[in-house]
Amino acid sequence: MSFPIIYVAIILIFMLAALMKEYLRPGLILFTAVVLLLVAGIITPEEAIKGFSNKGMITVALLYLVSEGVRKSGILERIVFHMLPKKNATVTSAGLRFYPIVSFISAFFNNTPVVVIFAPMIKNWARKMKLPPTKFLIPLSYATVIGGICTLIGTTTNLVLHGMLIQEQKDEVAAAAEGATEGILMKFGIDGMSMFELTKVGIFIALAGLIYLIFFSQYLLPDERTSEEDAAEENIAPGMIRHEILLGNRFPGLGKTLHQFDFYRKYGVHVRAIRRGGSILEGDYMNERLTHEDTLIVDADESFMRAWGDSRVFWMINRVGDYEPPLSNKKRWLAIVLLILMIIGATVGELEPVKQWLAHNEFVQAHMPALKLDMFFFACVTTVIMAWTRMFSPRKYTKFFSWDVLITIACAFAISAAMTKSGFADFIAGYIISLTDIVKGSDYGIYIILAALFLITNIFTELITNNAAAALAFPLALAVAEKLGANPMPFVVCVCFAASSAFSTPIGYQTNLIVQGVGGYKFTDFVKVGLPMNLIVFVLSVLLIPLFYNLI
Repeated sequence: MSFPIIYVAIILIFMLAALMKEYLRPGLILFTAVVLLLVAGIITPEEAIKGFSNKGMITVALLYLVSEGVRKSGILERIVFHMLPKKNATVTSAGLRFYPIVSFISAFFNNTPVVVIFAPMIKNWARKMKLPPTKFLIPLSYATVIGGICTLIGTTTNLVLHGMLIQEQKDEVAAAAEGATEGILMKFGIDGMSMFELTKVGIFIALAGLIYLIFFSQYLLPDERTSEEDAAEENIAPGMIRHEILLGNRFPGLGKTLHQFDFYRKYGVHVRAIRRGGSILEGDYMNERLTHEDTLIVDADESFMRAWGDSRVFWMINRVGDYEPPLSNKKRWLAIVLLILMIIGATVGELEPVKQWLAHNEFVQAHMPALKLDMFFFACVTTVIMAWTRMFSPRKYTKFFSWDVLITIACAFAISAAMTKSGFADFIAGYIISLTDIVKGSDYGIYIILAALFLITNIFTELITNNAAAALAFPLALAVAEKLGANPMPFVVCVCFAASSAFSTPIGYQTNLIVQGVGGYKFTDFVKVGLPMNLIVFVLSVLLIPLFYNLI
């Protein structure tokens, strides 16, 4: 085993341990790994910063602004508000009405704002219907995840892998121009994923997942823990309103106690309780160090929501009380039209006849030779229109980005390049397909390889973050495909599904952390309900991907 392979392995172990222990935010941990790879000469400075200019990463950033424009329009709240039963509701009937809608919305919209919008709304609706909110909130998170895996823009993980495919294809073209042999992506004509590349398998996963969530998950979910809620809702001072606030990554008091961080001086609120890991902290909670997984129960006046309702200091501010739908306005329709046009435009622009027309149209080639009608193009256009029509605040647009996610994604490209250049990816892929003889002589070998790739990616996802897991698994997928001489797309699709299937722990996906705080869930609640979801996605991915991609 060569020094580069050993060094990269040590760096990856360090990175995984740091991510699991949460020594720093994921973006800084991955950036540290990139620097360590840079100083050892494993990657060049150009490779270290290549991810910061990648189209996939920038598309993710643009979609944060598009999501904010749609969120501010109020269209999502109105859709689900009208779908929720107004009387005689049961857990099953309510799930039938809004889980499919939530999954459909999430296929074209970032998962986190969907859950931030709907979680308090569904919680308050459930209480009005005399139903336990705990029967709905974990399924809400899972419904957004299985919806998001169906399209290119449904989750940042898909866009990250799309960006990696584009970058790898560019590198192969550059290498071929210098006399290298044809790369695996060039051989199969792959330059990224289309809008609905994942849909042909993802739709079956989504349908099976929805059936499980609607008809079976309620029996594994806890009833509402009323004693904790009662403790959180008593003794509201006159003129004050009770809120639940979920601390965001930008909250300046992370790691400090309430004695050290003066909430009243900073935000004008009185902290009444801290909910962590599904339970209200007992005893002297004022000396507990705050984490980004904490939900605070606070009393504040009317000005608090106006001042901090749109801030990314908090992931969510939920007023304890009845939900009031936002007033309709003309921007609501503009937002939905822009979103639809962006989706249609990106889908049509990726069709081969359209690409051929652009390549052979004399006017386009003479005056707009660089024009490419892809998701990046339409996300740029939609963002600019939303900014100039003030669908989100153009003066405060930077606060809508999740910078840690973007840095994590950008660094992931460099780590992936290091795994490939050092030979580490080929080394691990060799173990994954040590069953090559079985693949050639058995009808079940390809299922075994896909299962191994899925499980490796999924374990990473449950322990660290979905984007970091995708970065680690992507070079493995390409290495496996190259060793088999097979189309790499089905292996990348397998990584997409596995990296997004973070159901068994609250830390695997941001939406799980959000509903844990709102619903007061314990860690074991996610294990009980999430393991069957993981199994559904695993079995269907391994069985269906070979069928749709002619691997058998």
